[in-house]
Amino acid sequence: MEVDSVSGTISGEEGAGLGPTFNGTGCAQCHAHPAVGGSSPMINPQVALANLDGATNTVPSFITADGPVREARFIRNPDGSLDGGVHGLYTITGRTDAEGCTLQQPDFARQLANRNVIFRIPTPTFGLGLVEATPDSTLQANLAANRWIKSQLGIGGALNTSGNDGTVTRFGWKAQNKSLMIFAGEAYNVEQGVSNEAFGNERAAVAGCVYNGSPEDATKMSDNGSPTGTAAALSSDLVNFAGFMRLTAPPTPAAMSSSAKNGASLFSSVGCALCHTTTLTTGMSKFAGMSNLTYHPFSDFALHHMGSRLSDGINQGAAGPDQFRTAPLWGVGQRLFFLHDGRTSDLLQTIQAHSSSGSEANNVIRRFNSLSRSQMQDVLNFLRSL
Repeated sequence: MEVDSVSGTISGEEGAGLGPTFNGTGCAQCHAHPAVGGSSPMINPQVALANLDGATNTVPSFITADGPVREARFIRNPDGSLDGGVHGLYTITGRTDAEGCTLQQPDFARQLANRNVIFRIPTPTFGLGLVEATPDSTLQANLAANRWIKSQLGIGGALNTSGNDGTVTRFGWKAQNKSLMIFAGEAYNVEQGVSNEAFGNERAAVAGCVYNGSPEDATKMSDNGSPTGTAAALSSDLVNFAGFMRLTAPPTPAAMSSSAKNGASLFSSVGCALCHTTTLTTGMSKFAGMSNLTYHPFSDFALHHMGSRLSDGINQGAAGPDQFRTAPLWGVGQRLFFLHDGRTSDLLQTIQAHSSSGSEANNVIRRFNSLSRSQMQDVLNFLRSL
């Protein structure tokens, strides 16, 4: 819930390292609903950040008060080569704690006109310690299970992997991040502009806009290099962010009505559960109560081709332009915006968007569409109970 300013000198904004570009000034602004650690809130805080503390930003057209929190990525660079990176909505130019910085915002209007912008919304972080504690072998075996049935429906899937050691990566919209530490470090650097021990370089470090040494967030050390003081005082923000996500409980489902119970059965019978895996089990963990624990994420954490309607043109790790990690559905009943870009608040529209040219879900959606209207409502009631 810490709020960052450029050097930590503004009252109420004691965190340091904001900018030079940023999408938010604190994690809990965006990961807010239904509680800290969740996803986009009902009122988008990014609107008010445009001119906070004297900043001179213009709110992009795709950021609205009642819309989802968004980050923007450009598909291609001006020379036509692939980009894919996050371009911060705002800069610190004009802020009272950024005297001398003249960095301008990207020309989002031009990029939108060129159809070169895609969006991502915050992913909920509840229960992610269980996901981190799940062995690669468990995810691999789960993906291989029911292979014949999956193949009959056109479902394939592949786990994204680290280019360094070949192990499974599982966090982020395209499962591009290996661990919660990396996940937190990337977000701190990309969303708030804070360099840290996982992502040590300042983004957009143009002359006149750099006010702190890097990494701006680091483990506290004594003069002789030995840690001193309490563990909480020693830890970096990065370590604590990862710890928060690691030790936060998964969402608690609501009691199911008879309609929702029927919807749960239909969810499996039409084939949704072939990707949105109901049950997984952790391995051995150093954290109490997390070893060999059965949990219910409704995800296989694998990449699947989702077709032309959802393709975003972005490559991340082994994930191609139309491949996304199966979104975990635990807690989906309390979310306000759906799909990777928050394009809809309607669960039925979300389901239908899974069907388009090249999607592995096409046959499953055909099965879903063959249900009666009341059966479809049962499935929606089941999802809203999660």
